[in-house]
Amino acid sequence: MKDHNSASSMMREPSRSISRRTFLQGSVVAAMGAMELASRRGMAAAPSRLERKGKVIDCHAHLTHHSRATWEVEDRKLIEAADKLGIDQLCCSTLTPRRPATADGFRECNRWTAEGMRRFPGRVLGYCYVNPGYGREALDEIRLCVEERGFIGVKLYNEYTCTEPVVFPILELAIKLGVPILHHASHSHYFVEEQPRMSDGGHLAELARRYPEAMLICAHISGGGDWEWTIKALRHAPNVMLDTSGSVTDDGSVDMAVAVVGVDRVVFGCDSSMTAGIGKIRGAKLNAQDRAKILGGNMIRLLGRRKA
Repeated sequence: MKDHNSASSMMREPSRSISRRTFLQGSVVAAMGAMELASRRGMAAAPSRLERKGKVIDCHAHLTHHSRATWEVEDRKLIEAADKLGIDQLCCSTLTPRRPATADGFRECNRWTAEGMRRFPGRVLGYCYVNPGYGREALDEIRLCVEERGFIGVKLYNEYTCTEPVVFPILELAIKLGVPILHHASHSHYFVEEQPRMSDGGHLAELARRYPEAMLICAHISGGGDWEWTIKALRHAPNVMLDTSGSVTDDGSVDMAVAVVGVDRVVFGCDSSMTAGIGKIRGAKLNAQDRAKILGGNMIRLLGRRKA
């Protein structure tokens, strides 16, 4: 469920004989070995790029809040990790350290996201983070970010369960603008006291039925809680994409998502657990075409629905 995890560690790339389960258990420290091996052989760093076809887009990433003295270093490390792992673009939001966010708080975060887009042109794509409880201020901020700053979507966290009416105007504006909403979610095995209004896959499926035109992304199906329940809950919600990110590296999550909802509804994400995020895709039983869809093709298609 955590939105922030260690960006990268190192280990040697496993051999082909290793089991998928063993591989995934070590995936948090996986991809760097290929680069080291390539270097020894006098090759370029292409093996870290997953033998990919097409652009790789991380649909769920975060820039660092500027209250941290190390924010510039941490943002640079994010881009460096993406370089090493073959990730072309990162869809980023900046979150307030404490929630619920105030209007001043989310506006400040979005200014920093816009600055990040300028610092890393073509690499960082912005999500506009808002607290729906601020009504008109939240809607005005989305318009500003999407229409003037070039943000690609909206990020909603846990201030409100997504089926509460206060969220509906955000959905309606996102539909009008033709941008997706990445929504924090988890089906926890226990009540999460600091997130009493957390949404799960069932809530997102209900919201999707209410707004079939909306483009929704269920954040980090492997971010904690029961990911199998989440996948099944979203089976009949065709306008909800499933984001593969999260620090949980259980074997089979990507395979099950593809089997239950179809490959066209699964999008690659890391949520800062970057080598783990790559490891899940490498460990899944995917053909080259399906892997390319998850790594970037599906997100490109989603972003291509943006209305002028």
